[in-house]
Amino acid sequence: MAHYIFKRLIQSVIVIFIVSIFTFLLTYLMPGDPVYALLGEDITREQYEIAYKEMGLDKPLYVRYLNWCVNMLKGDFGTSYKYRMPVIDLIKARLPVTMYLGILSIIISTVFGIILGILAATKRGTFIDTIITILANLGGVMPLFWLAVLGMSVFAMHLRWLPSYGFTFPTVDFVKSVKQSILPLLALSVGAIAGTTRQMRSSMLEVIHQDYIRTARAKGLKESQVVFKHALKNALIPIVTLTGMSFRNVVSGSVSIETIFSIAGTGQLLVTSVLSRDVATTQACILLVAIVVSIANLIVDISYGYIDPRIRIQ
Repeated sequence: MAHYIFKRLIQSVIVIFIVSIFTFLLTYLMPGDPVYALLGEDITREQYEIAYKEMGLDKPLYVRYLNWCVNMLKGDFGTSYKYRMPVIDLIKARLPVTMYLGILSIIISTVFGIILGILAATKRGTFIDTIITILANLGGVMPLFWLAVLGMSVFAMHLRWLPSYGFTFPTVDFVKSVKQSILPLLALSVGAIAGTTRQMRSSMLEVIHQDYIRTARAKGLKESQVVFKHALKNALIPIVTLTGMSFRNVVSGSVSIETIFSIAGTGQLLVTSVLSRDVATTQACILLVAIVVSIANLIVDISYGYIDPRIRIQ
């Protein structure tokens, strides 16, 4: 198992290295001059030259990349030229907000998706299966921004039950935090619940027709024991994959959701930095997403090995 983990770890490091190269190059290949994007077109030549050197644009590209990597390893993500403060401080302020909503969304979508998928598979062909399948298909095609706007229109503007913007941590004001989190979590979770439900239903239907499941039933085991003790473990492998893929939202967030509800998260920060040509902030946000996704994929691969020992043997 140690060799299996080490091999996946090396692969993750290689992926992060490749992503860092593309991230660094793409931000400098974006159209427009970053100096003019930052200070505007009506600056003097002297102001332009000063800003050009401050941003390190006078150095060769490979030197800038090496300096950037060294500073990253030291925890120095550079300075945001838009916000006039260290990028690390911006990320520290916004990342917990996005992680809070993202992790809650993953927990909600995974739990409800597994339960609904098992229910639909075990009740295949019944009215319950039909209803769950229809709802899952509807939830899978609904855009996030449409759900967010619809929820805001109904529950915030018309019924006035929930606030339409902002975010507060539960440690600051629990009631206010719950009210502000309902609509964003609803918009973030509906599509994920639908996808997990459909995948869980398909996996369960495939597993429950295997020979060892028929053998377990022939031994006289209760249906609940057959489902949860024998079938569920093997059916969870695709769900683990979906959950790992969802972790990119824990850092990047949903740009549309954070924008619609005026939530100061990393998703909103990434869009703002791209539009304003804030190179340092853009690079840090993209690389952070890549690192978290790589770590999530590594955890998923390790989980495969524990769920199905045949994977690590191969």
